[in-house]
Amino acid sequence: MYSFEYERPSGISDATGSIGEDDKFLAGGQSLLPTLKLRLAQVDKLIDLSAINDLKGITVTDSTVSIGAMTTHADVATSADIRSAIPALADMASNIGDAQVRNRGTIGGSVANNDPAADYPAALLALNATVHTNKRSITAESFFVDLFETALEEDELITKVTFPVPQKAAYMKFPNPASRFALVGVFVASGSDGPRVAVTGAGPCVFRQGDMEAALASNFSGSAVSGVKTDASGLNSDIHASADYRAHLISVMAARAVNATS
Repeated sequence: MYSFEYERPSGISDATGSIGEDDKFLAGGQSLLPTLKLRLAQVDKLIDLSAINDLKGITVTDSTVSIGAMTTHADVATSADIRSAIPALADMASNIGDAQVRNRGTIGGSVANNDPAADYPAALLALNATVHTNKRSITAESFFVDLFETALEEDELITKVTFPVPQKAAYMKFPNPASRFALVGVFVASGSDGPRVAVTGAGPCVFRQGDMEAALASNFSGSAVSGVKTDASGLNSDIHASADYRAHLISVMAARAVNATS
């Protein structure tokens, strides 16, 4: 790890006002700190967000769930309010990594990092969530751009994420047995705008499976999506799974997710 400066501001304006071009915000640190330790990245300054109380907390209404950016996965997983409003979101959070990761990792950090195998991006895209920053509000559709790339500007800080409460939803993933990251994860939701199917782990970035959404619009059942094929070209292929295998898993996980909503 290279040397760097460290700051721990108590307010959002202090955090965003002091960030430079080669500085980074530090949320839970579950991705950033290992990268720095391996010297795969270098920063001039880390701005620790853990003391900013305005970035923490969960608010649930009849129609929305709002989660502060510094809220941990464990807090999402154990929230009785979230389990009542969007149980699929709490279940998903309960299966992120291990207990240590869940108690340190945050929703804001995961979303900002946009790891291609992370779980939260699928939840945001399927639930039609909105990412709120210190500058603006960004739909999930516009937020996730490409591999580890989002619509965030250099000095932009996620403050919270809001989710519309769906009629039904479920998430299923085929996890890497060591990291628990998704080799393929599929989040299925049905709300006022119809069915939405979001896939993570399979490609360089989370994406919607439009053919499955069309099938579910006519027949919301596991059998309706189990026969829908995903083109393997452009999907990830590595030591863990080939592109063809990931394409197959999308159909399997989607069917399981749909069946779990009933």
